[in-house]
Amino acid sequence: MNLRKPQLGFWQILNMNVGFFGIQFSFGLQQGNMSPIYKYLGAADGSLPYLWLAGPITGLIVQPLIGAMSDRTDSRLGRRTPYFLIGALICSVCLLAMPFSPALWVAASLLWILDAANNVTMEPYRAFVSDRLDESQHSAGFLTQSAFTGLSQTLAYLTPSLLVIVGMDMTSTNAHGIPYAVVTAFVIGAVFSVVSIGWSAWTTPELPLSEAERERMRAQPRSLAATVREIADAVRQMPATMRQLAVMMLCQWYAMFCYWEYITVSLAHTLYGSTDAATPGFGEAVLITGRIGGFYNAVAFFAAIAMMPLARRMGPQALHAICLILGGAGLLALPLIHDPWWLLLPMLGLGLTWASMMGNPYAMLAGCIPAERAGVYMGIFNGFIVLPMLLQILTLPLLYHRVLGGNPENVIRLAGAGLVIAALLALRVKRHPG
Repeated sequence: MNLRKPQLGFWQILNMNVGFFGIQFSFGLQQGNMSPIYKYLGAADGSLPYLWLAGPITGLIVQPLIGAMSDRTDSRLGRRTPYFLIGALICSVCLLAMPFSPALWVAASLLWILDAANNVTMEPYRAFVSDRLDESQHSAGFLTQSAFTGLSQTLAYLTPSLLVIVGMDMTSTNAHGIPYAVVTAFVIGAVFSVVSIGWSAWTTPELPLSEAERERMRAQPRSLAATVREIADAVRQMPATMRQLAVMMLCQWYAMFCYWEYITVSLAHTLYGSTDAATPGFGEAVLITGRIGGFYNAVAFFAAIAMMPLARRMGPQALHAICLILGGAGLLALPLIHDPWWLLLPMLGLGLTWASMMGNPYAMLAGCIPAERAGVYMGIFNGFIVLPMLLQILTLPLLYHRVLGGNPENVIRLAGAGLVIAALLALRVKRHPG
């Protein structure tokens, strides 16, 4: 029998999702600063995608495993909470260490550990919303996560610029060439990671499991082999909606990874005529990336709140398609802009896209997966994010010089085209029960 879960008020839904602020602040720091850090440590433009391998690989492996394990966990803290507390602690340590990397291989290695920790935290958090909220509140829960994504990444992108405003200098660097403004931003992120996750765990305990659920979990084998079999079975029995979402997710996440990897290099080329990290123009491009990234995430914060009633009226599919088209059009136009202030215009569209990407696909998904498998299916769904990223990392270096002319602006144009194609595919998604 499918019992309705207790309805939560606005502030309760807000409290349970505060932890997403810390998770996404960490991701915002990566998106805005990892390519510049790699460049400061000597990376070549064409090799940047390979240095971002950590996120897709760790996500592909870690999230389904952690999802299946959390489905079978019965602890004093709950099913999901132990995972996102442990992940937050490891994430904080890596954020503290990242800007002190003495060499390129150290920074790349730390990113692997950091992304593994973020993935340990992320998947159970998605399942936590599905567990805790009634289906009628799924859109509100996931769009609240989207709002926190926008807010936290706004601050993450803007932190280096804010630190410069209060007196720090981008030309003042540590022994490894990394500006102290970037170092300080990562320290702030480490604090946010632990504090925000701790707040949500403290204010929003998980719903107690029924005796029938505990008996079902005790009857399940807990070995690694059994966990892998559970993932394989879930893939074979995947709901039709998930299969339709997979193709759309391929295009939209390929596009976003192109943007994150190459936006700073593209702006340096467009605005200052060079991608050399030693030039003053590159440092300015890093700050501009932070400002426009902060702007599009601020747009995402307010848009996610506004989308809650719109998603109920229009349906998440149509709303998502509109947002993707606006973001795609913005990225196609971005390389044509040579005034930093006009860059805010395409960021309006990208902000709407980002708000929708972090909420509406999960709202489409949550109602079609069985509750007892929420963890493993949320983990598998993350594969639809990381597989496109992995594909992008493996293919873009092959395309960069041969097809895209070695021009970072063309990578941004490719991202815009990917979002437009994803919009057309979103309209084909039909919401089916499991």
